[in-house]
Amino acid sequence: MAFWARQISVWCSSVKISNVANSIQQLRKTHRTWMQLHELSVLSSLCTDNPFLQRGLKTYQSVSLGSRLQSTNSSNRQIVSSENNLLSPVNHCQQQTEVIPSSDTETLYEVWEDTPPSSALEEISEEEAVQIVAEPPLPLGSFTLRDYVDRSETLSKLVLLGVDLSKVEKRPHAGQLLLRLDFEKDIRKRLLFLKDVGVEDNQLGPFLTQNPYILAVDMEALETRVAYLKSKKFGKEAVARMVSRAPFLLSFSVERLDNRLGFFQKELGLSVQKTRDLVVRLPRLLTGSLEPIKENWQVCQVELGFRRNEIQHIVSKIPKILTANKRKLTETFDYLHNVMGIPHHILTNFPQVFNSKLLRVKERHMFLTFLGRAQYDPAQPSYISLDKLVSMPDEVFCTEVAKASVKDFEKFLKTL
Repeated sequence: MAFWARQISVWCSSVKISNVANSIQQLRKTHRTWMQLHELSVLSSLCTDNPFLQRGLKTYQSVSLGSRLQSTNSSNRQIVSSENNLLSPVNHCQQQTEVIPSSDTETLYEVWEDTPPSSALEEISEEEAVQIVAEPPLPLGSFTLRDYVDRSETLSKLVLLGVDLSKVEKRPHAGQLLLRLDFEKDIRKRLLFLKDVGVEDNQLGPFLTQNPYILAVDMEALETRVAYLKSKKFGKEAVARMVSRAPFLLSFSVERLDNRLGFFQKELGLSVQKTRDLVVRLPRLLTGSLEPIKENWQVCQVELGFRRNEIQHIVSKIPKILTANKRKLTETFDYLHNVMGIPHHILTNFPQVFNSKLLRVKERHMFLTFLGRAQYDPAQPSYISLDKLVSMPDEVFCTEVAKASVKDFEKFLKTL
């Protein structure tokens, strides 16, 4: 009896140890299964916008989770059978063990089993293919703004305004600036401001093409600069003309604008009114470099021999002479003064001749010389003014000035 009592005690201890070990192992497997279910739910939420990832996820769910659940159920059956086997010799220690499946697990398993696994090579219908949206990714970097126009409301509206983005992107940091701006918050109010200043609707596109940086200038600074110009007695039409023809004008600070106006008054000796008229006619004098202006002023004084008051008169009539090419300026003067014999005071009274093409002046002068009518002295008969020499079209020049036909003039040009 003692032997059988010890044997039964050993069997009961074995059963308890086996039950504890199997329970721990079952808990571990169940934990891994539900951790995988959580991961699958996270992946499912991340793949909602991509049909191809959804199909791959369903395949993985049906295979992986199915094997997990089957492994879990088989483990449960093994535990029950082992318990039955171990307890079968002992009648008073027998227990009936039932595995109650989880309703949530069965529901998920049935839903995933209903969806057949898909393959990446599976053929789809035309309707399904049309529903697939595969947008190209937004480039992280590009050498052209063309790649961003379709996705940027700002760039799209600027194109409609007439802005040439192919020219804008060539300017330093201009492309990055436009991509950072919001049309409604940053650009609209500046466009309305430019229209109030006097920039026409059809000029906004070319204006912003030349100076896109004005879209980042503070509104208070823009209003201050316009107020400064008005304080200098520039009328509304004059301000509109200056801003439209010199897009960088409002990008200059008040101090810089004041220094430019002071330069023309002090260095060139122009009066306030002449300075005002000068910059209204050629507003880029306020925004361009001062070096060519200083150089041409010295050329007129030293090389061409004009007096200070003569230069002031020429500049007030032809402002472009301050920014003209130095070589062209000297060549035109040399031919007019040294070949045609026109003195300084006549050139001062008709400075428009410096804006004409030198070839036209040469052709017409040689034709008049051939006809014996090259007379440019106002005190002599048959006087021909420089204005008529350079401004008239060929037909009028031949009939009224040269007193010849156009065919005669064309024949003469062939002999040159």
